Amino acid sequence: MFAGLPELGISNGEDLKETLTNCTEPLKAIDQFQMDNGILLPTLQSALPFLDLHGTPRLEFHQSVFDELREKLMERVAMIAEGKEDDRYGKLEELLDKSFPLVKMPSIQPVVMQVLKHLPKVPEKKLKMVMTDKELYKVCAVEVKRQIWQDNQALFGDEVSPLLKQYIVEKEAALFTSDLSILHNFFSPSPKTRRQGQVVLKLTQMIGKSVKLYDMVLQFLRTLFLRTRNVHYCTLRAELLMSLHELDISEICSVDPCHKFTWCLDACIREKFVDGKRARELQGFLDGVKKGHEQVLGDLSMILCDPFACNTLVLSIMRNLQELLSQESLPRDSSDLMLLLRMLSLGQGAWDMIDSQVFKEPRLDLDVVTRFLPAMMSVVVDDHTFSFEQKLPSEEKSSLLYPTTLPDAFNRYLQENRVACEMGLYYVLHIAKLRNKNALLRLLPALVETYNDMAFSDIFLHLLTGHLTLLSDEFRLEEFCSVVFDGFLLTSFSSKENVHRHTLRILLHLQPKVVPKYMESLIRTLEPPKQQSKTLESKCT
Repeated sequence: MFAGLPELGISNGEDLKETLTNCTEPLKAIDQFQMDNGILLPTLQSALPFLDLHGTPRLEFHQSVFDELREKLMERVAMIAEGKEDDRYGKLEELLDKSFPLVKMPSIQPVVMQVLKHLPKVPEKKLKMVMTDKELYKVCAVEVKRQIWQDNQALFGDEVSPLLKQYIVEKEAALFTSDLSILHNFFSPSPKTRRQGQVVLKLTQMIGKSVKLYDMVLQFLRTLFLRTRNVHYCTLRAELLMSLHELDISEICSVDPCHKFTWCLDACIREKFVDGKRARELQGFLDGVKKGHEQVLGDLSMILCDPFACNTLVLSIMRNLQELLSQESLPRDSSDLMLLLRMLSLGQGAWDMIDSQVFKEPRLDLDVVTRFLPAMMSVVVDDHTFSFEQKLPSEEKSSLLYPTTLPDAFNRYLQENRVACEMGLYYVLHIAKLRNKNALLRLLPALVETYNDMAFSDIFLHLLTGHLTLLSDEFRLEEFCSVVFDGFLLTSFSSKENVHRHTLRILLHLQPKVVPKYMESLIRTLEPPKQQSKTLESKCT
């Protein structure tokens, strides 16, 4: 406990034991020991008997003085570090040399840690001692740990890994929440709110102003994204940069070539729309990637692969298409639409680009613009035509029936093209938001076969289940239930556990609305085998 005192010429318990063992008058020896090791203040000696008269133990008195002096010393260390003197760090190093031998003493340790914290460069020998001692490493400040992590990527990875796992768990939990709502869904929190999350704040603190640590975290995120294809790592990459931006950490923001692009995109995500002015800014950043620096496209694609960025881009595309429809214009004639598709394509191709290390923008399949989008817009026209027809007086109505099939190009590109599929899925959400039952019944069967099973992804199912709550009264009809469940969700629930869980989420919400007979059948169908039931139950709660 008192190791290190002899090195500083201060007596410890062993010295007192030796003195008492070898002396002939123990009381005199104790008095002398107290005189030699007590507070060196002559006027204090005459005052100490008064404390004895009040029954105050000497230990209590010395402890209170010690605590007070320690606090004053720690304040003084902070003042020296924050001062302007040229030799301020020299003074701190001198104090560190004197105090470091006592670093294991609990009462002195806070002082040593305070000095270490305020040294921009801790002497290597002492830094190594802190790193190799688990107890010292645990209690040292993050400012000291940063210096250790700079040259110990494995140790830094051990610290960061649990945070990254926690982040993914939190994101996935948000997608499986039992609270279904179109107003409060996965994409509802603003970028600023998301950046106040525990993991983002902790990582930001750990990185500080260190470009090296920031680069290490980005490398961890790229590696994990490649290993898992989990797009939430892309979200964290953007959130981390913008968190550092908000703290005005120019040392990092100024060297990250994605900073201004991410900043502009962040403003679009906040508004859930990419307006013309910001679209041109974003285009300027993409066009400004210089020859020899194409690697930045890998990071830009990762930032565009963030689900919050994708959500904003596709919502903007939907809005753009509606405007083109009202103006009777073709998709290929809109430069804003082409840019949005370019960015969506770049984001969707993030994994392939980083995996192949071929940093080149993926070429957008022009058939998406000339064939798929017109096919999708023809579905919109069909819907408008039928709605208009229904509003006519009965004598003016024709025998027009609502179409039940979809254009071949729509179905084909939904299955074969990633960008087209993303737009098709958001069109389905748009239809559900409008409470358009006929169009939804027409579209849902087409989602059974989509590119890479995108219709059964957690993000889409989270949004779809929330949007379907707007049509809750329609679930009283067996025909509607049959299309939603038998015709879509139940086609893959047995092979995809996440679909099973999302189906249970919506049933939990719609239970009072669903036809009782159909509900009983659904429950029997969805009941998992006994060995799986406990696992599923734990994940759903």
